[in-house]
Amino acid sequence: MADIIYTLEGGTYFNITNKCPCSCSFCIRKKGDAVGSAKRLWFDKEPTFEEIKAAIDSYDFSDVDSAVFCGYGEPTNALENLLKTAKYIKTVKPSIKLRLNTNGLSDLINGRPTAKEICECIDIISVSLNDPDSEQYDKITKNIFPGKAFDAMLKFTRECVEQGNEVHMTVVDVISPENIEKSRKICEELGAKFIVRSYARGR
Repeated sequence: MADIIYTLEGGTYFNITNKCPCSCSFCIRKKGDAVGSAKRLWFDKEPTFEEIKAAIDSYDFSDVDSAVFCGYGEPTNALENLLKTAKYIKTVKPSIKLRLNTNGLSDLINGRPTAKEICECIDIISVSLNDPDSEQYDKITKNIFPGKAFDAMLKFTRECVEQGNEVHMTVVDVISPENIEKSRKICEELGAKFIVRSYARGR
């Protein structure tokens, strides 16, 4: 079994699926089998909620005040387990702040609007904007929803903002400074906080 809970630079992370509708050119999972304290993040089979719950029950959360759903897959590809896990963690440690790192394609993945139910149990939503142009976004992410993904990601982000949650949008510093600034404007228009991530650091 791969690591379900791991730490990276002092943060606590949940790896609940390896499935993802994208194959981003800069994806950290292309660098190796694990990051941070994890020995392995690739599952031989997708974890059940019972296995995720067991990992939570055996983990010491006493000094953990925040945790992130971000492993070697898109967390909303395991939406039911994501929601169950978030709700369960809140019963284990009600004060913990939960963040979801997502590509924002949950609605396309699950075939329905999902922002409201996600925002009901996740405190912070961080969406990977990647690029300010739909065509280039498809080239960078190599997603399975070409022509639809970019607009769906923006819609999901907007609906998360409307729910009143803290919402971030991120780009990786492999794109041009011009496109970083265009991305910043898109983010501001949606009412989200803009973050530029470092490819070299893997975050």
